Amino acid sequence: MTELAETTALILAGTRPGGDPFAKEVGVAHKGLIDVGGRPILDRVVSALKAAGVGRIAVSTNCEAITAMARSLGAEVIASEAGPSASVGAAFAAYGAPMLVTTSDHALLQPEWVRQFATDSPADADLAVMLARREAVERAVPGAQRTWMRFADGHWSGCNMFLLATPAASRALSLWSEVEANRKKPWRIAARLGLGMLVGYVFGRLGLAGIVARLGRRVGIEARIVAARDGLAAVDVDKASDLALVRSLVEARPELS
Repeated sequence: MTELAETTALILAGTRPGGDPFAKEVGVAHKGLIDVGGRPILDRVVSALKAAGVGRIAVSTNCEAITAMARSLGAEVIASEAGPSASVGAAFAAYGAPMLVTTSDHALLQPEWVRQFATDSPADADLAVMLARREAVERAVPGAQRTWMRFADGHWSGCNMFLLATPAASRALSLWSEVEANRKKPWRIAARLGLGMLVGYVFGRLGLAGIVARLGRRVGIEARIVAARDGLAAVDVDKASDLALVRSLVEARPELS
């Protein structure tokens, strides 16, 4: 278990070269500025982290509008680097462990998800990743259209929450961009561990928990997954259908406001 009062929460709010196409489509400078339930998404994320009891909140960005909003919400700002892994690395060097990482488009983020992640992260984990089982997501959002990571221990979807629990977690940052780039092609992640692991994945004998643990050991850390209890934790805002979904959920369920 990680003590949230001693934890820094990093909100990734970088921008692609040329800006985010979906943000432009909506008419804002950054996805974190999109309105959901009468508040910008970044406001919702910061508020959830504060309510969870996180000790410090920092926003990684180079967007002037996000910088201004982050400071108005009482968050610190650190400059984004070229890509999520480099941005996390810069923040980790500045703030240290433990650090919880999430994203500025996590519009439905709830304090209880953050607390569950901290509570359920194994005590021996240097790095923990929250993911949601397909069954949990489909219970929360029937008919949800997701890209599933298919393994022997179930079908999984990412929740945009990571916990760098100890200083040793910095060793995993070199793998971050590779795993992120291949999250929709998990066979490539298995192949990273050798032919035997690739064959095991192809024939459905490998679980995601085992692969994450093996990847961690490759760089000398203990890496674990934490299953989200609420499948809504896997919902973020990447496109118009996502935005319509989260707005409808917030409107229908006041507890998500």
